[in-house]
Amino acid sequence: MLLCLFIVCAVTGLFISNTATEILMAPVAIAVANHMSVSPIPFAMVISVAAFAAFMTPVSSPVNTLILAPGGYKFTDFVKFGVPFTVLVMVITIVIVPKLFPF
Repeated sequence: MLLCLFIVCAVTGLFISNTATEILMAPVAIAVANHMSVSPIPFAMVISVAAFAAFMTPVSSPVNTLILAPGGYKFTDFVKFGVPFTVLVMVITIVIVPKLFPF
């Protein structure tokens, strides 16, 4: 379930800002945890990391938007380097969060 929430959050973050993504997804994550009768803390932590790990577009983070034109970057540059980095962050998050914040 953590993996699904991470993916949904990261994909949502492609189209809206990371802060808005976290505000939108946090209640969903907490509701899912409550429905499963487990601690909502790991779910909230995964959402927090996933919202800020959407590196695949310049829209996902204000910093990415700021450096787009001055750095001479293209949209494809964000996709090319952002997808592997997002996958790496996803794997690390899904492995470490349950160990640091048990259910």
